[in-house]
Amino acid sequence: MARPPTGRHFLQIPGPSNVPDRILRAMARPTIDHRGPEFAEIGRKILDGLRWLVGTEGPVIVYPSSGTGAWEAALVNTLSPGDRVLMFETGHFGVEWAEVAGRLGLDVDLVPGDWRQGVDPDVVEERLKEDESQTYKAIAVLHNETSTGAVSRIHEIRRSIDRAGHPALFMVDTISSLGSIEYHHDEWGVDVTVSASQKGLMLPPGLAFTGVSAKAIEASRTATLPRSYWEWERMIAQNEKGFFPYTPATNLLYGLRESLVMFREEGLENIFQRHIRHGAATRRAVLTWGLEIQCGHPEEYSGVLTGVRLPEGHDADRFRALTLDRFDLSLGTGLGKLKGTMFRIGHLGDFNDLMLFATLAGVESGLALADIPIQRGGVNAAIAHLEEWG
Repeated sequence: MARPPTGRHFLQIPGPSNVPDRILRAMARPTIDHRGPEFAEIGRKILDGLRWLVGTEGPVIVYPSSGTGAWEAALVNTLSPGDRVLMFETGHFGVEWAEVAGRLGLDVDLVPGDWRQGVDPDVVEERLKEDESQTYKAIAVLHNETSTGAVSRIHEIRRSIDRAGHPALFMVDTISSLGSIEYHHDEWGVDVTVSASQKGLMLPPGLAFTGVSAKAIEASRTATLPRSYWEWERMIAQNEKGFFPYTPATNLLYGLRESLVMFREEGLENIFQRHIRHGAATRRAVLTWGLEIQCGHPEEYSGVLTGVRLPEGHDADRFRALTLDRFDLSLGTGLGKLKGTMFRIGHLGDFNDLMLFATLAGVESGLALADIPIQRGGVNAAIAHLEEWG
């Protein structure tokens, strides 16, 4: 009979991330009347905090759902059947969002990709200039492709859209980047920001968000895709008073309120730098081991996760199973066409140097136990890098 694990479980997948004890305690409060004055005060504070986090003066709409729900909400509120949408194969989730759009009856133009990089701003500009009749109604990109660890340069893509003079709505998925990687909805000219609770926001799964511009709200008035649960108009009207048109996930909202307090305490710039620092140290370890990073463009490396490719002939899922069994360490699997060829190390959310050292020690030892050829010393290289960084 297998022995039960002792000590803490290391959940180092790129989401859901570790939930801090203070957020768990905040969620343990009794549920209250979601039509009462106490809830209204909580609702207003949360919605104000989300606007600050997303970087917008406009509404941020909260749904009891996964991030997939926010994908759908972004599309059905702004588009009509047959509308043309420009999307990008940055990885598994870029493809998944495009498939959602296709199932809704949209005409998806999916730009092929090699799953090694983010969206190329020059390709965006080229595609939009070719669209002389301006048939694209929306452009949808992932800020951080969770399956690969590649970050798209959103502000540069916005400049490409502007240079092309194209009126399409600009939609950005920040499900794995919000609260971890620098992002500015208003400043970068985004029309719809999609996000969710279980990654940088340090909450359990169950909440999704859409930040919307005035242009997106205007588009929603003439869009004809069917919508009811995802309807923005009713949500925005109720949110003005701190309420929701249907029963909200009250205890998750308690946790979100505490999460937003934690963001203000640490400061967004400090949080962004912490993620950059941990990502750089992780990559130093990977390169010391002699392994290859999935993202092939250093300017697009993610602070949220690092995708690691194994040498040909070695099974990444077998290695992951070994680390789970021996060290109670969960690492992210390869998704889609990357299954079995790579694994993902999450270094996001409620995370510090010592947690990174332990994670990398488990990975290094697991690689050796799995007979994967590496050069030892990756953990020491990461420690030295963080000491140099300060």
